[in-house]
Amino acid sequence: MIVEAVGSALLGVMLAWVATHRLAHRLPARPLVFSTAIAGALFGDFVTHSALDQGTVLLSLLGAAVVSAASLSLLLRPTPRPLRRSSAPA
Repeated sequence: MIVEAVGSALLGVMLAWVATHRLAHRLPARPLVFSTAIAGALFGDFVTHSALDQGTVLLSLLGAAVVSAASLSLLLRPTPRPLRRSSAPA
């Protein structure tokens, strides 16, 4: 179980690192992104492990990845759009 927890935490770190490099302009501060990804991965591992019992390490890591990615998606901000000006005279 310790191996699953460490593996899911490392999976959360990897997902957070990828997210900060690909979507840095749409995410808040890095410490929040990393802590959210790690907490989501650990929670996902806990829920999957509790639901499926022992012996399913790969499925537990898959559950950790899904919950971590879902947690990270909640942090995304919309892309800034430039103001459109009407070309018609007022």
